[in-house]
Amino acid sequence: MEKGLIHLYWGDGKGKTTAAMGVAMRGLVAGKKVVIVQFLKGAPSGEITLLQQLGAVIYRGKAGEKFVFQMTEEEKCETRRIQNEHLHQALKENADMLILDEACAALQLGMVEPDLLQKAVLQKPEGQELILTGRTPADWMLEAADYSTEMHCWRHPYEKGIAARKGVEY
Repeated sequence: MEKGLIHLYWGDGKGKTTAAMGVAMRGLVAGKKVVIVQFLKGAPSGEITLLQQLGAVIYRGKAGEKFVFQMTEEEKCETRRIQNEHLHQALKENADMLILDEACAALQLGMVEPDLLQKAVLQKPEGQELILTGRTPADWMLEAADYSTEMHCWRHPYEKGIAARKGVEY
């Protein structure tokens, strides 16, 4: 069995999720079982439909459509419950590749049980490829990563008033 590695795509630039989903597509084409947990995301996103059609198992959703800073305490509590349940379910899937999209933010914002996330990463099966994404990784994530790619934003269309576009940003 080939040793699985840990990828970390992080920073304030665009492309973290895009990079992770590209690796997911490669894995699916190679016949790997790909499982994706999208923390803190609930709105429709273009790649999800295609990845599901290709056989990826995807866990996503939260309590409502608000950002965490806009949520009531009740909504935060429900979102935490949902996120933890998604991660528990994903860990039962026996995945060849596990993608934990926005894991950094979920941890930083207290929306996932820290010990559960750390166990998923640091005690992953030997052959499993594991991918983490997010803006600000915990020190233990940086230390564990075999690949660490920081994405830095030098310029973004939003600064010119250009909104996110379907098929490009989502």
